[in-house]
Amino acid sequence: MFFRALVLLPAIWVSLRFRGFRVTQNSLLGYPKQLRSGLVASRPRSESEYCRLTARMVDAAARNVWRRPTCLEKSLTIWSLLRRRGVASQLRIGARHIGGKFEAHAWIEHQGVAINEAENLHRHYATFDTAFPVATSDVQ
Repeated sequence: MFFRALVLLPAIWVSLRFRGFRVTQNSLLGYPKQLRSGLVASRPRSESEYCRLTARMVDAAARNVWRRPTCLEKSLTIWSLLRRRGVASQLRIGARHIGGKFEAHAWIEHQGVAINEAENLHRHYATFDTAFPVATSDVQ
């Protein structure tokens, strides 16, 4: 999982820059079909445990790539890896306005709990009403 995250993080960075958010998210839908082999030998006991492990592995990979990934890049990586294992998760994006400055933040939720937030940072952002769905048609 660490090595997959190590490859996905820069790939997602490039895709976001050149193709945009929606196309990047939709392209990750095909990712599970490409890498079905290599199942983890010792699977965690619960989905929640697997989510925490995935978030830790993506954070570890993020420390070893050539640039510091954004919260959106890390969240899309986690979302894609969880989806590959059949674990339902939601990409959430929130925004806030502090000191005349607009800020946005992305995180992943599993069963209503943010899995890649150490200190509930996401609670300081106004969340968009719904998770960002994936459009399956009209992808260019």
